[in-house]
Amino acid sequence: MADDHEIALSVIVPAHNEEDNIAPLIAEVHDVFESLPFAAELILIDDGSTDQTRARILSACKERAWLRVLCRDKCAGQSAAFFAGLRGARGDLVGMLDADLQNDPADLPRLIDALKSQDADWVQGTRRRREDGRWRAFSSWVGRTFRRIVLRDTIRDTGCSLRVFRREIGVKLPLQYAGMHRFMPVYARKLGYKVIEMDVNHRDRAAGVAKYGALNRAIPGLIDLFAARWMFRRLRHVDAIEEATPDAGTAPASLTSSAHGRAGVATD
Repeated sequence: MADDHEIALSVIVPAHNEEDNIAPLIAEVHDVFESLPFAAELILIDDGSTDQTRARILSACKERAWLRVLCRDKCAGQSAAFFAGLRGARGDLVGMLDADLQNDPADLPRLIDALKSQDADWVQGTRRRREDGRWRAFSSWVGRTFRRIVLRDTIRDTGCSLRVFRREIGVKLPLQYAGMHRFMPVYARKLGYKVIEMDVNHRDRAAGVAKYGALNRAIPGLIDLFAARWMFRRLRHVDAIEEATPDAGTAPASLTSSAHGRAGVATD
């Protein structure tokens, strides 16, 4: 891990009742951080866990300055957890993972390299081979088909939490609304950012219990889909240019640099 006080990467991980996965997750992320040429931090959000998740995160923090924890007493869901994590992040780049170890932290450096080499703003992981059962894979296919029809969303696996992007995009996403984490990549595209996809590893859950099944995702997901379409149809470009008056003697200046889209987006 680079000895640098300036954080370049913030990895955000929501956790709800994942007590048996916390220690191996932290160990895997540590190994990745050791290989990076810059400083990074891991932000774990305890989303109202009722087991030992919070206690184990807090215990791990004592020996790891790069590990931070945000806590909420009641479970508010992934969107709210990502919202809190993004506002606490100090890195210009953000990585995201699930806490269940089905995402492989070792893929993060590959996503970072792709973002830089392809001049992208967002790299979305795609689970080419899912290891959590055919039924869940089928339900994801159904959701992807509906998103393509309703939103014209061509992203193959928007449900994969493994992604890397520029933090400036994340703080523009309306994640204070429940369910919006499902539409983060397509929302970034709607804002005018360059979103690319990359195949990533996917693993079966080793411990704990899945929080969502096909049935309890289907109806809320469909409702959120139409809510997202309503938002996208009312999304407006908000850039404005100040026109100089003849007496001012100055060139026009942008009032909202990088307020919408890629204008002013850093590439390093």
